[in-house]
Amino acid sequence: MNQNQFPINRPPGQYSQQSGDFDQKRESPTDNAGIQRRIPGYPPYPGNITARRRVILRKNPPKKSALSVINGFLKYGCFFTILSVLLAILVIAVFLLFPGRTNLLVFGIDYSDPGNAVARSDTIMLFTFNPYTPKTALLSIPRDLWVSIPGEGENRINTAHFFAESQQAGSGPQALKDTIEQNFNLNIHYYLRLRFESFREIVDSLGGVDIELNEPMAGYPAGHHHLTGRKALAFVRDRSGTDDFFRMSQGQFMLKSLMKNLLNPVKILRLPAVAKSFFEAIDTNIPIWIFPRLVFSILRTGPDGINNVVLNRELANPMVTDQGAMVLMPNWPLIHLLVNELFNK
Repeated sequence: MNQNQFPINRPPGQYSQQSGDFDQKRESPTDNAGIQRRIPGYPPYPGNITARRRVILRKNPPKKSALSVINGFLKYGCFFTILSVLLAILVIAVFLLFPGRTNLLVFGIDYSDPGNAVARSDTIMLFTFNPYTPKTALLSIPRDLWVSIPGEGENRINTAHFFAESQQAGSGPQALKDTIEQNFNLNIHYYLRLRFESFREIVDSLGGVDIELNEPMAGYPAGHHHLTGRKALAFVRDRSGTDDFFRMSQGQFMLKSLMKNLLNPVKILRLPAVAKSFFEAIDTNIPIWIFPRLVFSILRTGPDGINNVVLNRELANPMVTDQGAMVLMPNWPLIHLLVNELFNK
């Protein structure tokens, strides 16, 4: 073999003309990673070529293309998105179904001058709900019920709000709440006060209310009727030929009819206007986060699933006071049993 076939400075090892090959004591050249690479003119490497390729790929992995990176992101991004949605649903479900009863005082006041609320509470209702059970109940209290009013002595229950507002604006709801808690042995969490003139606006924003009467009520014969806001308010307040007990039943009937109308898919486009009218018409200390639980409870039970009760003649007997006023004397033992059954179980 001719010496010119190989460079003089050949690293590492020397070419032996006697053997026609490189010195066996030399080390094979390597790359920076310590992996043998073949150089033209050198003998082939011993060992498995596939294994050596795996080592090279492991130490020098190929660069990922932009498309593969995007595909990976989409793959894992979708996974984390789905996981986030499931966690959000779980949190909402726990929030809505968290065990706990909430008692609300809902009452309406007579007409009063704009800018003040010095008026009697003409309609008084206690509403309780528990989304977990679910259990909802509505108790109507007669406005002529004779009770002990803190700081005022004995009087009709509807005067508690009037006396407090006359002395200090904005104190009426709390005064009525305290009166009911003291006399009914009940813990009330929040209150909601509604002006009767605003009730008409709520009904009109809904496009009127449809009612279905199984028997004559408030001057209307049995059957289907569509009432405007003005007629709906007259329906609630009507006492012609009846007394306050019938009037309370009419109020409960109208409230449940409004709920049914709100749940009607035909009315869905009117809901924003109804919500606007509703929040403009009320004074309340109910936190905003309670409303989803309230709505969810009503949806679970449905308007017809609400246990509506009127504090009737068996629980309150007519009586004439020393001043000659016609009032209702409460039978407290029976009332307390009823309240405990509706609001504490």
